[in-house]
Amino acid sequence: MPARGAPAVAETGGAPVRSLVVWVPDWPIVALTRDGTDPPDAALPIAIFAKGMVVACSAAARAEGVRRGQRRRDAQARCPHLVVADADPVRDQRVFAPLIAQLEDVAPGVQLLQPGLCALKARGPARYYGGEAAAATVLTGILGDAGIDDVRAGVADGPFTAEQAARSGTRTDQPIRLVPAGESAAFLAPLPVTVLEHDIVDLFARLGVQTLGQVAALPVERLIERFGARGARLHALTAGADSRPVTPRTPPPELHREVAFEPPLELAEQVAFGVRVAADEFITGLGAVDLVCTELRVVVTGERGERSSRVWLHPGAFDASGVVDRVRWQLAEQTLRSAVAHVRLEPERVDAAAHHARALFGGGPDEKVHHALSRVQAMLGHRGVVTPVVGGGRWLQERQVLVPWGDRVVPADRARPWPGSIPDPLPSTVFAEPVPVAVVDGDGDMVAVDARGEPTAAPAALVAAGTTRPVQTWAGPWPVVERAWDAVRARHAHRFQVVDVHQTAWLLVCEAGVWHAEGRYD
Repeated sequence: MPARGAPAVAETGGAPVRSLVVWVPDWPIVALTRDGTDPPDAALPIAIFAKGMVVACSAAARAEGVRRGQRRRDAQARCPHLVVADADPVRDQRVFAPLIAQLEDVAPGVQLLQPGLCALKARGPARYYGGEAAAATVLTGILGDAGIDDVRAGVADGPFTAEQAARSGTRTDQPIRLVPAGESAAFLAPLPVTVLEHDIVDLFARLGVQTLGQVAALPVERLIERFGARGARLHALTAGADSRPVTPRTPPPELHREVAFEPPLELAEQVAFGVRVAADEFITGLGAVDLVCTELRVVVTGERGERSSRVWLHPGAFDASGVVDRVRWQLAEQTLRSAVAHVRLEPERVDAAAHHARALFGGGPDEKVHHALSRVQAMLGHRGVVTPVVGGGRWLQERQVLVPWGDRVVPADRARPWPGSIPDPLPSTVFAEPVPVAVVDGDGDMVAVDARGEPTAAPAALVAAGTTRPVQTWAGPWPVVERAWDAVRARHAHRFQVVDVHQTAWLLVCEAGVWHAEGRYD
């Protein structure tokens, strides 16, 4: 039984309906290469991983020996230059959604089985386009015109057999495969039981049942005794009697909005003014279905075809003015090489409007703070209002992260080990810029750290801002070695903790014989 949510019930005895299935092989790879501002080249060896296992790989990766089900280290051992990406079902669905809409324009009634795989009843398109093969050719051509190089289709009795027909085709010789009516059982018989993608497959393999024909030859009563309704369903699939109906999806409402500029505009303020009406329609359209947008994707296309795509967050929910501000900020931060020809507004994430309704007596202090900060940010720009976040890193400056108001907080993971970092308690004062200091010994000579990591002399005084502070006690050094493999970004420094006679504790760094203060324990 396929793992695509087929109902685990016995067959009703109805005759299989001629079904047409359109399939895009390696869809997670295709989605990755079509998403974002700088997607990887489809010709590269690429593998998608989930839980450390390969779930999809490109043709170039397969040529290097990468296969589904391999562990990451095994795949990278076979292909050291493998491009690695994590599985993202949201990305797969988002990229495939516009393609389904294009198929529905020429053949209504499309059912989404999974991203990259959809089915529809063959009778209507076949009558309209003059045959099943002609209908399949039109549908695959729609995806081909959208830039999909490898599209395959299958027509057979029932969606399961049609899917196997599509998967058994080839890219060049037979991208469309038709199974004549009544011949589904003969077509399925030689296929391996692994196409069922079910946990029962392992049991069949241990019993010596290797093909779908052998499963169909088993008495249906025995399968029902062993597996219940699933056994009856399994027997129907392997015998070519899949009577599941094709259930067309209900197309979602068009929530996105687009603005085309003719002639293209060069000034950000002109573009922002031009999207005001679209922003109002965008927010109104969401409100009509009781939704609000909490994450907004803005896609800006230049006159020469370059794209700028970014997802913006909002602490609450976007209004029209907030959408316009994000368009203006994006143009300011990601300058295109040509004038702006097109802007697209997409809701990346939505929420029920009821969760964002104003309270009976106002939203309280939080809502007032949000409105005040949003107004200041609109006047000063995206980075005009920031919030501090503790991040990860070896240096204190790296741990201080300033995030623009409303943006997703993605600092480095502070839970990592970060060897060489300072343990708690941390200095209460961290200098935005390292403060130059000098550390001298009793003879007034500069203290340094030798090749063995030992100080050349005991620190006797700290000179900062022209003031000499005798050292009462000190500890260190503690080495910090970063990126030793990179000649440009490599760092090799030593930390000291010093307490002067005024009982002020300092965190000092000696790097290549040069001293500076990183922080102070107040």
